[in-house]
Amino acid sequence: MIAIIDYGMGNLRSVQKGFEHVGHEAVVTREPAVMERASHVVLPGVGAFGDCMANVTRFGLVEPIHRAIQSGKPFLGICVGFQLLFTESEEFGCHKGLGIFPGTVKAIPLSDDVASSYKIPHMGWNTIHIEKPAPPLQNIDSESYVYFVHSYYVEPADQELPSTHTEYGVSFASSIWKDNIFATQFHPEKSQTVGLQVLKNFGEWQ
Repeated sequence: MIAIIDYGMGNLRSVQKGFEHVGHEAVVTREPAVMERASHVVLPGVGAFGDCMANVTRFGLVEPIHRAIQSGKPFLGICVGFQLLFTESEEFGCHKGLGIFPGTVKAIPLSDDVASSYKIPHMGWNTIHIEKPAPPLQNIDSESYVYFVHSYYVEPADQELPSTHTEYGVSFASSIWKDNIFATQFHPEKSQTVGLQVLKNFGEWQ
């Protein structure tokens, strides 16, 4: 059973439906006991980093998230749920994250000479270049198209962390993988065939 963490912000039902579509049982919950029983845990996210982290804290989910990760069970972060895994974000001031990995969430920089071609937020379809094939990327080709909606990107301190990069005025880590953690800046639940394959692979990851 896959536990999708409900902290009041995120595309919860779409993520749940995505997993169900590929044959995986998924529940939306904020109960630590359910997260502990789950075989897999997902941290989604939509909105501003500071607001999301405030809700994670308010609902008492910081420690349960850390325990889920430390347990070794597969853990998936999506969009802001990916960003929250890092030390801090510069979105609307400085906000501390969960600190699972060292790194900073920064605004996508667009120089004057490219600003006319790239709009903020980065919204729509773009490709992922696979550099480190994580288990959830099995049977997915490099340069496949996935769906993004974001104005900020993660700059990991550990340059071995990114699994894929994407180009949008700058090259940024569009997913990371380390041990039992896989996280994506893109939205698998909105990425049609490719995204459903990511969700299927994640649910089968042991």
